[in-house]
Amino acid sequence: MEVVVNAATSVDGKLSTHERRQVRISGDADFDRVDRLRASADAVLVGVGTVLADDPHLGVKSEDRRVERLRSGRPANPARVVADSRARTPPDATLLNDDAETYLLVSGAAPTDRLAALRDAGATVIEAGDARVDLPAALGALETEGVGRLLAEGGGELIYSLFAADLVDELSVFVGSLVVGGRDAPTLADGEGFVESFPTLDLRTVDRLDDGVVLTYEVG
Repeated sequence: MEVVVNAATSVDGKLSTHERRQVRISGDADFDRVDRLRASADAVLVGVGTVLADDPHLGVKSEDRRVERLRSGRPANPARVVADSRARTPPDATLLNDDAETYLLVSGAAPTDRLAALRDAGATVIEAGDARVDLPAALGALETEGVGRLLAEGGGELIYSLFAADLVDELSVFVGSLVVGGRDAPTLADGEGFVESFPTLDLRTVDRLDDGVVLTYEVG
């Protein structure tokens, strides 16, 4: 499986404010770039924190791109995937609508009543790990479901966990022209942080877009 991480950050590396309030970091040109990335993916992955904060759809916005996917024999939208160790995704979350398949990656700690409610809402549940989702095992299960290219859109805890498990193949970051600040504001990669064996990146492209820049890296 190919795993591509994409995010938009402020100049100081923040994804949002310390209140977890979403900030408009990029503009229409970058939104279109992200839409192209989604259209090229078999599935889009986010953490449950993103679901609770933003209630995203994670679908392809361009009708032309949805039609092109259908013409190539793929669903109009990529599958939606949530890393959700304790099954906290609300059963009425937008990404549980009928626009695409939705997978929930949960751990053995997820309450059975929550799992039942989410299955009733249309989710396909993949259990991997005891207290937390075992990402290598969960992504392996997704690969058997036909997911060959996975686009991960955050948040910072999930992105860190993907890097820590050595699962990331490519990273693209839009860096917007603003400073958010705040020691508790989420960053591109949160989690415990690395103190050695830092992931190494090979910068491939630098592109001016909107009032910012897109950095694309291959992960070594």
